[in-house]
Amino acid sequence: MAEKIVKNQEEYTLDGSVDRRGRPAIRSKYGSWNAGILLLVNQGLATLAFFGVGVNLVLFLTRVMEQDNASAANNVSKWTGTVYLFSLLGAFLSDSYWGRYKTCAIFQVIFVVGLASLSLSSYLFLLKPTGCGDEKTPCGPQSTLHVSLFYVSIYLIALGNGGYQPTIATFGSDQFDEDHPVESRSKVAFFSYFYLALNLGSLFSNTFLGYYEDKGIWALGFWASTGSATLALILFLLGTPIYRHFTPKGNPFSRFCQVLIAASRKSMIALPSNHDHLYELRGTDLADNGARKILHTDGFTFLDRAAVVTERDETKEEKSDSGSSSRNPWRLCSVTQVEEVKCILRLLPIWLCTILYSVVFTQMTSLFVEQGAAMKTTVAGFHVPPASMSSFDILSVASFIFIYRRAIDPAVARLRKSGPLTELERMGVGLLIAVAAMLSAGGVEHLRLRHAQADCPSCPGSSSVSIFWQVPQYVLIGASEVFMYVGQLEFFNAQAPDGLKSFGSALSMTSISLGNYVSSLIVTIVMKMSTADDMPGWIPRNLNDGRLDMFYYLLAALTAADFVVYVVCARWYKYTRFEERSGRGSDDQLLV
Repeated sequence: MAEKIVKNQEEYTLDGSVDRRGRPAIRSKYGSWNAGILLLVNQGLATLAFFGVGVNLVLFLTRVMEQDNASAANNVSKWTGTVYLFSLLGAFLSDSYWGRYKTCAIFQVIFVVGLASLSLSSYLFLLKPTGCGDEKTPCGPQSTLHVSLFYVSIYLIALGNGGYQPTIATFGSDQFDEDHPVESRSKVAFFSYFYLALNLGSLFSNTFLGYYEDKGIWALGFWASTGSATLALILFLLGTPIYRHFTPKGNPFSRFCQVLIAASRKSMIALPSNHDHLYELRGTDLADNGARKILHTDGFTFLDRAAVVTERDETKEEKSDSGSSSRNPWRLCSVTQVEEVKCILRLLPIWLCTILYSVVFTQMTSLFVEQGAAMKTTVAGFHVPPASMSSFDILSVASFIFIYRRAIDPAVARLRKSGPLTELERMGVGLLIAVAAMLSAGGVEHLRLRHAQADCPSCPGSSSVSIFWQVPQYVLIGASEVFMYVGQLEFFNAQAPDGLKSFGSALSMTSISLGNYVSSLIVTIVMKMSTADDMPGWIPRNLNDGRLDMFYYLLAALTAADFVVYVVCARWYKYTRFEERSGRGSDDQLLV
């Protein structure tokens, strides 16, 4: 009988995951790479669909909707920022009420509906006369209804993709048992492959779909995106029987507020000398954090008062034991609940330091493209679209993911007694590589300005420097992403409390969103200061009249300063420490 119990214990996952019916998940039947690969393909197809719209949305607004460059750029920035802000909504619903599977399914349906609506409205109403929307044939005027339908469609796409993205990353990692020696390594590897799938999907959309849309074949591009998203949804649903799940933990905001209010109510109460005297839930009562306690840490000691047991609280506990009452969570919180709040407060400085990195990252879709357009874009008679240079970034990401996992990580582990690079260290390396990328971009711009045509220095695209001089800056950005964004996904997922895993993934996406806004703010400030005394400014319409190289050097300096602040925050950070999970239940419950 004892042997049978041990055998059955080994068959179950150790991290508390369950199957779709709420039963403990059996390792051989649910999750692992069978489900993980399915979700990676789903991510690649969904990314292809999203960037099939996003990569050339600014061109659609200028060529089809006939907006000016400033208005189109502003609308795209708002739309992009909204996509990532919706990630917070998806994370909240996933962690609190719906669970990750249901959240992914619902937002993917919204995503498909938005794409189908965009495809239909564009084909039936906006792309008239047929064949319009290229650089030569303008489209006719659109009615207010048709324009409204277009904006409803693209914001449905924003809602669907934004709510889905952080949840699918966490749901994919859920398929691997972090308490199992083999699957815990697979869980770390999953985040690298997840980011690789994202980049491979965007590679196809940036090249093939981007090419057709640039030629004005918008309907084909949009319908291809719709088909890709539909296939992604079908594959996701086909995997339903084999997924592992985690039960949502309830509203995290109420738990957060309970700690703040309970600590405020006891602000005049002295803390015990031994933190073991603070209140903690027992055994199976850990409903708010799965089956794990979070161990007490020093720092933010004011919050510890929420877990101090007063005479009034003891009276409540005695009544609770008799069944007539229970503790008031707005007066007494567990150590685990207090540590959840501390964890989020410690993550925020690290997260804030990643925003400036996102400012550097966003230059690929804006100033890098404008810089490329002002260079020699023909090679052997073939025109190289400046936006397609981002393919080198994607190829760099794909290459460095394997280089890091197969070469750099094992080499560092052999050389250092402390083992391979931690997530925080990798994020720091990403910041340093980003500095190098901006210095490279500045050097290329300086070279481009020196080789502007002498007879027409103010002509757009008059420089004789080939656009392929941009390759190093794209490659460096790609390498920095592997260290920063992959490390960021792993770090936030590992350090976020069990009830806030999707929120951890959403933090990574919101840093990109805020990076767009901060980038716009920096450009506005730079242009206002550099256009004084009737000067053209650093980033004028004609880059040959400006000093874009100085702007790149400014970003390099800001990122270097951000790295210094990041090092301070990283050294201050205290890792969240979890107690080992409780067992699945009694021996009788484990028998099958």
